[in-house]
Amino acid sequence: MNVTSNFPHEGRLAGIDFGTVRIGIAICDYRQSFASPVENYQRKDPEADARRFRQLANEEEIVGFVVGLPISTDGNETAKSREAREFGAWLSEITELPVTFHDERFTTSLAHELMIAGNIKASKRKKRLDMIAAQQMLQAYLER
Repeated sequence: MNVTSNFPHEGRLAGIDFGTVRIGIAICDYRQSFASPVENYQRKDPEADARRFRQLANEEEIVGFVVGLPISTDGNETAKSREAREFGAWLSEITELPVTFHDERFTTSLAHELMIAGNIKASKRKKRLDMIAAQQMLQAYLER
């Protein structure tokens, strides 16, 4: 699943819930113990997107990216999986940081359930969904 085989085991990682319109972003602590949601990035154009991810990597001292890989319930990759892999390759190229992939099955539904349990109003859930999904995916990666 990795773009790179020498993925860092220390330092801050960014979790990415890839989307063609919005990208959920989460980051972890330096010891890679816990993940926190950061933002939902609204995609613009390739140049603006590259600027944002370079800025994120620099400001947050990111050492690698974990991109959520959409896998079907039967365990097979899909067209969206290929898009996520292409995005991961692009992200690694523009930031010069390693990228790995992690199964993101059920993270969006889990994020939705968590927000309902937390009594977050429906109007605010959509604004937070992708970054909470990114947090859940990154946390699952950290606990693997």
